[in-house]
Amino acid sequence: MFSNQEQIGKHNMFIQRQVLQSTKVSLDILVIILSFYIANLLSSPIFIFTFNANAKVLLIILVTVWIISSYISKFYEEFRSRDFTFEVIAIIKAIYVQTLMALIVLFFMKEDKLSRTFVIFYGSALLVLLITEKYLLRKLLIYLRLKGRNIRHILIVGAGKLGMQFYNFILQNPHFGYKLSGFVDNNTPINNLDGEYLGKIEDLDSILTDEIVDDVIIALPENSETKIDNVINICEQHVTRVKIIPQYFKYVHSKYQLSLFGKFPIIAVRNERINELHWRILKRLFDTIFTIIVMVVIFSWLWPLIAVSIKISSKGPIFYKQKRLGRKAKEFTIYKFRSMNNYCEDVDQNGKFKQASPDDPRVTKVGKILRKFNLDELPQFINVLKGEMSIVGPRPHPLKLNDDVNAYVDKYMLRHLIKPGISGWAQINGFRGETKTFESMQKRIDNDIWYIENWSFWLDIHIIIKTILLTFKGDQNAY
Repeated sequence: MFSNQEQIGKHNMFIQRQVLQSTKVSLDILVIILSFYIANLLSSPIFIFTFNANAKVLLIILVTVWIISSYISKFYEEFRSRDFTFEVIAIIKAIYVQTLMALIVLFFMKEDKLSRTFVIFYGSALLVLLITEKYLLRKLLIYLRLKGRNIRHILIVGAGKLGMQFYNFILQNPHFGYKLSGFVDNNTPINNLDGEYLGKIEDLDSILTDEIVDDVIIALPENSETKIDNVINICEQHVTRVKIIPQYFKYVHSKYQLSLFGKFPIIAVRNERINELHWRILKRLFDTIFTIIVMVVIFSWLWPLIAVSIKISSKGPIFYKQKRLGRKAKEFTIYKFRSMNNYCEDVDQNGKFKQASPDDPRVTKVGKILRKFNLDELPQFINVLKGEMSIVGPRPHPLKLNDDVNAYVDKYMLRHLIKPGISGWAQINGFRGETKTFESMQKRIDNDIWYIENWSFWLDIHIIIKTILLTFKGDQNAY
């Protein structure tokens, strides 16, 4: 039986969660209606709102689809302890469903007054308004939590290293809105946890009866299977959620991914969002369109000038071709404007790959200019069109250089999880050109891995803009 305190506390928390959930759904429906109104207005030639029978049916369908799809995709799951980026991604996915449904309905309706322009305005308005709404609501909830409202009470089972790490994390992030009810552990802590130690696992049933607890966090060692079973069984007799922190979390990076393989939960130690199908399609589409525009507008006159300059300055071909590793470590042929003498060697007397260095005698006079302003890399847009490279990504290294450093640089091959790029995060942060030590190469690889784990479309745009600025300025590390 539950005590009156437990019944009243849990009932109040349940009411608060239901009110918050209903508020979120209601606000989103209002945003859908407002976005529908704005799109309807802007897509009209004379800016008159049209709300005929077809418009009513479409709006009802869109609202219904939102409610159903958000339930299936768990759109309203707990985001309090997650970065706002997670919520933005969920919003984009939900808007994709909305715009797709709008296109399908309009296609079957054959509605003249609601054109496909409406769908563009609808999706755009929905994106702006939903992100704004979610951001403001998040800020409001953070403010309320700091004032002691919208709080969730947690009980930590396990006062060892893992339990204390989680506890300290909660203390350092009060805006998450969690409050410690106490610790439960069969091994009595030496310092008694400043009064937060409530007893042993055998006392858990009475503790849950006397204390207000929303979530029980199990932070026990891997060899505590019997204890974990016991804790779960006791918690299931109370209105309490149970969550387990796996001991192997130390192998998991901050950008992880949890999924189900059949009935088995699988944790990917890295979440490469860039490798998700819809983001790969977006990145490929942008690469193709951007490359075609640049080739027509700039390369049509710039490439002939560079080609003539190379031919006049030194003997040899205009283009330089070399084998590199691409996505999934597959070999491909990279194209560059030749910037070195055609007879130069790539390997030194010790059998190591010779990277370009300052005042390198192998570099031609025209080659120095091309390399300083990154112009020697321009033919790699051909590799982009062929799908072997992307505009932004880790720079591909010569095969010999890969062999020389792979054994000494931590996580070196992880850079081949994605397509290599003409420019990258490492390059705009000063890690371009010669790497004289394994430490300098490690920093470059660390930047490449950071890019993979933190990729976004806007990060690519940022890198492209920074690369263009460096091109006009001249890269001091390019020689």
